[in-house]
Amino acid sequence: MIKIENIVKKIAKKSVINKLSLDIPKGIIFGLLGPNGAGKTTLIRMLCGILKSDSGTIEINDKPVEEAKHIFGYVSQSFGQYEELSVWENIVFYAQMYGVTDTTRLNTLLNRYNLEQYRDTPAGELSGGYKRRLALVCALAHNPLVLFLDEPTAGIDPVTRKLLWDDFYALSMEGKTLFVTTHYMEEAERCHQLAFLAKGEIVAEGTPATIKDSLNGVRLFSITLSYTPLAMQYLSDIEGIVLINQFGNELRIMIKPDCDIETIQKILEDKLQVKSKLKQSTLDLEDVFIALTQDKAL
Repeated sequence: MIKIENIVKKIAKKSVINKLSLDIPKGIIFGLLGPNGAGKTTLIRMLCGILKSDSGTIEINDKPVEEAKHIFGYVSQSFGQYEELSVWENIVFYAQMYGVTDTTRLNTLLNRYNLEQYRDTPAGELSGGYKRRLALVCALAHNPLVLFLDEPTAGIDPVTRKLLWDDFYALSMEGKTLFVTTHYMEEAERCHQLAFLAKGEIVAEGTPATIKDSLNGVRLFSITLSYTPLAMQYLSDIEGIVLINQFGNELRIMIKPDCDIETIQKILEDKLQVKSKLKQSTLDLEDVFIALTQDKAL
């Protein structure tokens, strides 16, 4: 459904997207993650034809972007609807841009996303969650095959986020392909397929499960330990440590297969008087994400 081959994009002579390739099948939720400045928004704007690539090709449903605009919808990172227009006026306006004049579908969408109660309300007066719903309805007004969603749940409450994700699954079951950028690891876990982007390059790709298994035998150990800068100081120079990460009162240490965990345990005991033992834990997606992108974060 979405095929990207060796695309390059430079802005102010700086390479933002570098020979990037992806092949995304129909009917899945594809998630794109990356640190700030990794190129996520630039990529999604290229896929929507807002920006042109310097080289390489992009096809959506076997057509160049310019010929495929009628089959995709786009929800931008910021609220892009007209705040002075009512909810209904916004929906009708976006529908008419694609030649849709039958209001039957639009009324169905209004009810599906619980916007009927705000039909005559100026869009600018909606809460953040309902603004996201309105943006989604506007993007769906012409019944596209593909949806590009640039951080569609940023800044909204967990309940609304869950409701939207339930609907994303329903849309994928209807055969639509969703391309989602997000910063939330829990949302990344919900995607059918993922790619990690760092400095304009794909550093990992696959299902959440296969990405977790992509670190070639790397192991994770954890210990209950309140944050102390000394732990970072004593451990950071040990060869074979991939990542040291603090989660509340839990210190998580990712090591290569040949790294001696007993050496780390002894340092914790001798330098920090830690009595408890390191325990092997299961890698989660955030551990893998940080490990793969930490050296490329901008």
